[in-house]
Amino acid sequence: MNIEELLAKGGPVIWILLAYSSIGLAIVLERYFLFIRLHRLPKASLLNLGQLLERKDRQQQIAELKGPEARIIQAMVQADREGVKDLQGVGSRVRDEEVQRMTFGLRTLSILGNTAPLLGLLGTITGMIKAFMVIEQAGGKVDAQALAGGIWEAMITTGVGLAVAIPLLLLLHFLEGSVERRALSMTRCIALLLERRGSTFNQQEEPQTPHWENITDGV
Repeated sequence: MNIEELLAKGGPVIWILLAYSSIGLAIVLERYFLFIRLHRLPKASLLNLGQLLERKDRQQQIAELKGPEARIIQAMVQADREGVKDLQGVGSRVRDEEVQRMTFGLRTLSILGNTAPLLGLLGTITGMIKAFMVIEQAGGKVDAQALAGGIWEAMITTGVGLAVAIPLLLLLHFLEGSVERRALSMTRCIALLLERRGSTFNQQEEPQTPHWENITDGV
């Protein structure tokens, strides 16, 4: 069976599944090339993150960096320069924005992958209904060969639905794994940047232990 016969026998559901595969493939390729273009933080910069906030030339050190991790570091350094205290919050906010940018389109890909088998099953059910309607109109006098032909034509949509869904879900899993790894990398950069600053904050802002004997005087 060639493509023309497949489209003719499968009906409108096949065309919808063909559109599913085209849209899904476009999303996968666009996301894949986006991840390829995303710059990674150089190892030298990563090793020096702990001392970055204490350096006077920190703005010059990060000016040429590119990529999600670099944008987080640049935002946190700029916030520190402006006197913002909650640098962890700044880093988390920018990280969430970067993750949202990387996951754009993955929800659509998930919907396509999960509904393609259901759409194929719908085509099979409607095809079976038509086949049995023909049997009823013929008064039950239908040979086995004609019945088998109607059934396998109805099953085409289920096969095509599975053929579309399986690759889409596998590629979705691959893309989600890439996003998760970059999110962990960004979280690590935030932690490394604030390691020394966090310890300083803990020493300066350590809460005083309440003197319970003073609190309970007169009770």
